[in-house]
Amino acid sequence: MRHTSSIHRLLAPVLAAALLPVLAPEAPGQATGGEERAPGPPDGSLVIVGGALTDTTILDRFIELAGGPGAEIVVVPTANSADEFDRSFYGLSQLRQRGATDLTLLHTRDPRVADSRDFVRPLEEATGVWFTGGRQWRLADAYLDTRTEEALWDVLERGGVIGGSSAGATIQGEYLVRGDTETNEIMMGDHTEGFGFLPATAIDQHLLARNRQFDLVPVIEAHPDLLGIGLDENTAIVVRGDRFRVIGESYVAIYDHGSMVGDRGRFYFLQSGDVFDLGERQALRPARELRPLERPREREWSTDSARAAGGGR
Repeated sequence: MRHTSSIHRLLAPVLAAALLPVLAPEAPGQATGGEERAPGPPDGSLVIVGGALTDTTILDRFIELAGGPGAEIVVVPTANSADEFDRSFYGLSQLRQRGATDLTLLHTRDPRVADSRDFVRPLEEATGVWFTGGRQWRLADAYLDTRTEEALWDVLERGGVIGGSSAGATIQGEYLVRGDTETNEIMMGDHTEGFGFLPATAIDQHLLARNRQFDLVPVIEAHPDLLGIGLDENTAIVVRGDRFRVIGESYVAIYDHGSMVGDRGRFYFLQSGDVFDLGERQALRPARELRPLERPREREWSTDSARAAGGGR
């Protein structure tokens, strides 16, 4: 098993270059002049995880938001490449080991089945839905524009929680990165539509563990209205209303076309406990009260800064 501390030692130069300036005082970051930006979901909660998921506090938080160990939770394994799943499936086992007792598997690859009333019935009473990892385009092919997608939105409207790890994280954004059916190395491929539970976002995962920290830069260059969110393994954001909080062992990177760090920084890192205001696009670090992360400041990305930062690859 890969040990998180080993990853951090290997990536110490990256974190030193990117994190330390964020903590240094400069000028407060603000949302770009009066632009309207989509906030988080009005009802319910999201738990969006960067993969691996050996940090048990993340699943514990998901179960708590669903209503506790006895909550009705639906697990959707469709991103996985297997054709059939049974009660031994790891997505069920992980939740069962954290105390969840009322778990239902829901899976099809046929959008006609996903559009049937019988198929969505388990979602009608569910207070939690969990998407496991794999390839996110499989979820899009099966469930977009079906009764299943509508039922997922209903879970949120009832105050429930939708969570997912790896592919189950990326599908929750509006723009689907790594959605190409040929390879997960293509950021803008043949599938670009996610469920959009977190509007106006593009969500990447396994960020530092797989050296992906620069991969969202060209996506945000091509779609400057999107907010890019990159999550490392064993790290999550918990979205409630217009804010999310970082939990877990590692870091979350923010890519905002209207904000830079210094003259070259296209992204900055949040650590566990940090809060991000989606309406204002402002990062907040807890002290005795929430205070803005002062280093990121309002400034549009430029071509010159992209060359200096090595972005746009």
